Amino acid sequence: MKLIGAGTRPDMELTVSERFWTIPNLVTVLRFLGIPLFVFFIAQDRYGSAFLTLVIVGSTDWIDGYLARRLNQVSTTGQWLDPVADRLALIIVSATFVLDGIAPAWLILSIAVPDAVLILNALVLFRGSPDLPVSTIGKVRTALLLVGAPLLLLNRVPGFDSPGLAAAGTIVLVLGCLGHIAAAGGYLAAAWRKYQHLQEQVPAGTGTGHVP
Repeated sequence: MKLIGAGTRPDMELTVSERFWTIPNLVTVLRFLGIPLFVFFIAQDRYGSAFLTLVIVGSTDWIDGYLARRLNQVSTTGQWLDPVADRLALIIVSATFVLDGIAPAWLILSIAVPDAVLILNALVLFRGSPDLPVSTIGKVRTALLLVGAPLLLLNRVPGFDSPGLAAAGTIVLVLGCLGHIAAAGGYLAAAWRKYQHLQEQVPAGTGTGHVP
């Protein structure tokens, strides 16, 4: 079964629309709305409900991309909305884990610091998003984090507390965090290559050399 790029139909040429209200975008919005619910359950020590919410939120990360390709509803809004929702969700979930004592501080630091560097770099070079495609390692990283976090959380659910489960969740999260740092390095390098390419296209004497 094809996981990366799933839903692509060989008999259909994908087009990018300007519509906001598409089925995939609606799934993305609903996914992000599940994050406050997750935080509420953690605050109430309702770890079973928090686990189920996190599993649903994580699974829809794959579903919206699948639907966009399967239904030919790829949109410019979805192309930026999906990664932004992913980033915010990862940071909020990681911060919640750390604050509740589910995971150590390295979890939020390994996610928030690379993202902060990428955002600052994009603002300096492009005054906004560099509009880079999602890398394969970025997709694998997201999958690892979306699997590792529920595994670690499941260890807090009564009847599922197990040293083996906690160890498995921690290992998968560590791999996901290492992948996150590696993906950030790849995006940083790609951003600089794109910036240099755009600089080479600016005619001499036509401006300051900054990307408009």
